[in-house]
Amino acid sequence: MADEFEEDDAVTAAVEKVSRSVVTISTVQLARDFLRPQPVQGIGSGVIVHPDGYIATNNHVVEGSRELEVVFGDGEHLRGRVVGEDPSSDLAVVKVERKGLAAADLADSDRLKVGQTVIAIGSPFGFFLRGPTVTKGVVSAVHRDVNLGEQILENFIQTDAAINPGNSGGPLVDLRGHVVGMNTAMIPFAQGIGFAIPCNTVRKVVEDLIIYGRVNRTWLGIVGMTMDSHVAMMYNIPPENGVGVAGVANGGPADRAGIRPGDIITKLDDSKVESVGDLRKEVLAKKPGQKLAVEVVRNGDRYSTMVVLSQEE
Repeated sequence: MADEFEEDDAVTAAVEKVSRSVVTISTVQLARDFLRPQPVQGIGSGVIVHPDGYIATNNHVVEGSRELEVVFGDGEHLRGRVVGEDPSSDLAVVKVERKGLAAADLADSDRLKVGQTVIAIGSPFGFFLRGPTVTKGVVSAVHRDVNLGEQILENFIQTDAAINPGNSGGPLVDLRGHVVGMNTAMIPFAQGIGFAIPCNTVRKVVEDLIIYGRVNRTWLGIVGMTMDSHVAMMYNIPPENGVGVAGVANGGPADRAGIRPGDIITKLDDSKVESVGDLRKEVLAKKPGQKLAVEVVRNGDRYSTMVVLSQEE
């Protein structure tokens, strides 16, 4: 019972700490109704990431908006503008002309563990109710890829904390009140499953959007899949730990280095590669133009090649 009370106190303290960094984002978009443009209002959440007025949110919250308003927990309304969007990660940055804002503390999401308690915070009713809405759950899985039809979002945190559509763009936090992810999607046909973008991805994308207005994303140019016995049998290749190359972008870095479909990538520089997550982490740690030594198994033979990484177009 004492442990239960201690966790309740931790949840309350975490919510109090982060709430001042959570905002409501109201947008107006134009939609066509019988060939006539009609204004459509949307609503979502955001989290303050810099005291000089920078707010991170989901790209789908602000995409196509003609007008944008940010509502703070104290009821203040400020006009906002989008300074950068990245549809590939479903992240965007909104700027308001106000300094001294309470920026959230961003955690190292690579240290997040399955089973860890997390809190989803949003402010979908910011116009009507003071303060955020809060749900609690656990981390159900990490490194999840989410298929949204025309788009595949990679490396997500899966949680059973309830995430409502208006909470998109709000933070997922740990019991210390540190942001570990950004709530972004709910699978409509899978009850009780929510997803969040890892905070390390949010940090990098937001920094690029603020500085450059776009993301400088390093690109290897393959479609990969984590190898296991089932995949090896499906493609009739010898079982080997690593990332199987299912496709290679024509003229991309991997193509120029001689990597081919059916190859299995087992090592990048001096680091073993046992999953797509491992490969992604190593590639994104490099900058466009840098070289990456790649060890590949092809038809049972092992060889190395040097890839010159480029910027994703």
